[in-house]
Amino acid sequence: MRKARHARRAGSRNLEVLTVVSFTSAGANRRYYIMMSFLGDRLRQWLGSRLGVHSLRGFTVVVDNTRPDIATADVIARLDESLALIEQHQPWRLAHLRRDLRQIRVMRYPCRGAYFAEHRACMVELTFLARRDIGPATVASTIVHEGMHARVHSMGVSGATRDRAREERICRRAELEFGESLPPEIGAPVVERA
Repeated sequence: MRKARHARRAGSRNLEVLTVVSFTSAGANRRYYIMMSFLGDRLRQWLGSRLGVHSLRGFTVVVDNTRPDIATADVIARLDESLALIEQHQPWRLAHLRRDLRQIRVMRYPCRGAYFAEHRACMVELTFLARRDIGPATVASTIVHEGMHARVHSMGVSGATRDRAREERICRRAELEFGESLPPEIGAPVVERA
């Protein structure tokens, strides 16, 4: 039996990633799965209690909280406020989000939001959600923006046929429409940014 091993650095620890190796014997494919019971234990130790999976308004929410000064419960509550605004003022858009996204990820990232097409995931940045000087309408508009990227991707636009500038205009227009659907006192920052 052959096995392939790759080591990846994660902080100061080595995580061993094992791959599946296929063999052909007497015309039949046999797969040997290399299992290491301690690998799961090592991952749990490495991730600790910072990784959490939650269910929120029909979405699977994965939170990777690397900041001890930010309470995960506060971040989830803030995300819930933002999704509630979308549900209240544009329920059809929330239905599109549920259809087009597999999950919402909350993690540290260099921008406030992103769409990961390979995972069908909308990412909202952890510290962006934790900031109380930014209203839930602004967070919701970020989710709407990234949700439009998901919508475009679900319509089959990707790769060579993709016009990124046009896609960004579509996403900004969705943010603007969302901001205009909100009461003026909370929608003004969204309209101004869009």
